[in-house]
Amino acid sequence: MKISGALLVLLLLGEAVSQSKRQSKANVKTPAQSRKGLNAAGELAQTATEEDTFIGVLPPVRDALALQLRSPSLAPLPALKALNNMKLFFLRNSGVTCNDGTAAGYYLRESRGSKRWIIFLEGGWCCYNKETCDTRYKNIRRLMSSSDWPQTKKGTGILSAQMEESPHWWNANAVFVPYCSSDIWSGTLPKSRQADYAFMGSLIIQEVIKDLVPKGIKHAKVVLLAGASAGGTGVLLNLERVAALLEELEAEAVQVRGLVDSGWFLDINHPRQSDCSDAASHAPTDAIKKGLRMWNGILPEKCRQQFKKADEWQCFLGYRLFSSLKSPVFVVQWLFDEEQMKLENIHLSSQSLEENQWNYIQNLGRELRNSLRDVPAVFAPACLSHTLITKSYWMEFQVKGVSLARALQCWERSLQESNKGPKVPPRSCPFHLIDSCPWPHCNPTCSALPGHPTGSEGSFMQTLLRLRLDVPRKAQELKS
Repeated sequence: MKISGALLVLLLLGEAVSQSKRQSKANVKTPAQSRKGLNAAGELAQTATEEDTFIGVLPPVRDALALQLRSPSLAPLPALKALNNMKLFFLRNSGVTCNDGTAAGYYLRESRGSKRWIIFLEGGWCCYNKETCDTRYKNIRRLMSSSDWPQTKKGTGILSAQMEESPHWWNANAVFVPYCSSDIWSGTLPKSRQADYAFMGSLIIQEVIKDLVPKGIKHAKVVLLAGASAGGTGVLLNLERVAALLEELEAEAVQVRGLVDSGWFLDINHPRQSDCSDAASHAPTDAIKKGLRMWNGILPEKCRQQFKKADEWQCFLGYRLFSSLKSPVFVVQWLFDEEQMKLENIHLSSQSLEENQWNYIQNLGRELRNSLRDVPAVFAPACLSHTLITKSYWMEFQVKGVSLARALQCWERSLQESNKGPKVPPRSCPFHLIDSCPWPHCNPTCSALPGHPTGSEGSFMQTLLRLRLDVPRKAQELKS
């Protein structure tokens, strides 16, 4: 009777998995056909490698099945859900905290037998004086306190445990580090009588690595430090310190790599109507200059040595910092980054767009493209957006017919073949991908803009019309 029950569970779960896969493949479309993206089966066929297969390790679905067969009374669906979730752990070092003094921590989903780790740093800009920090604490407390963090978190995009959503990293050990230090992951200042808030982002990263030692990170083959927005900048600022710490912990065989998503900010001058009396109107560079002092920020030594004391803030800019890094880095960057525009008080949701603002948008695309030209590993679509790698639809976007997931795999293969760094990407497996078309949303895989559910290029033209720009003249300028 027990055997027949187990067989019934096996058949039902097998059919459910098959049906789920069929539905997943049927639902994946490319953004050119109502969000043309990649064929899921084709992507899996391209990205599955020997490095992804761990002998003796069962994928999450099979683990749940094995558990169910051992204990037929257990329901399979909760077991599957639990395996997909990351669990919250607070740092053992209670002296390293969030802004308000609550415990900092991380979410972890372990993958037994895997020697690959991905550690993701959350983004969320920063605060840089008492006024902006008080406002941030009032309005976005989760970015300054752990008091309301949930006990579990589901990984999405590259952090997903589902093969269809993350074909190359689904079976890695996944770590999500919530952002609660408001210092672009650079601070080292504890909370005290003199300091209303703690800024300990850089120290939080170090403590997370230390806490992962009993979990097996010392035996890792690859550690990918990833991050989005301010978390992406945090990757650039902390990558070499993480590599040095793992070496100190005698994890000498590990290869440390960086993945920077939408954290490649520029210091482009933009004419402002405000005299900066309002805290929200400060340019991003002004915020970083003020914040670096307030946070007691720590910067990569090789970059810091290149500048005078007053100019050390420039190490927050990827194109200034990149050449001083030894560890390999892959940069994901929208050429028309929405957040960088918002920081400059340019909003495409507004009713009008001034000539100088449109010129800034065009210049931003050109400058970002130029700044990434000498970066060996890059994925830069000409879209208006911000962040990508943790979005569930991250594989839908392409540059020159190649998805980000594919480009990352090509980059990793290149690193396996050379200990000195990435080689020139072969035509069959490229990982230096920058759109050459000059205007926002000229990439056909771009998402539709807010308020325009279909047709990315058409919706962008409608946006220009709504913003009262001379569209025919702008189109002629772009063609020339």
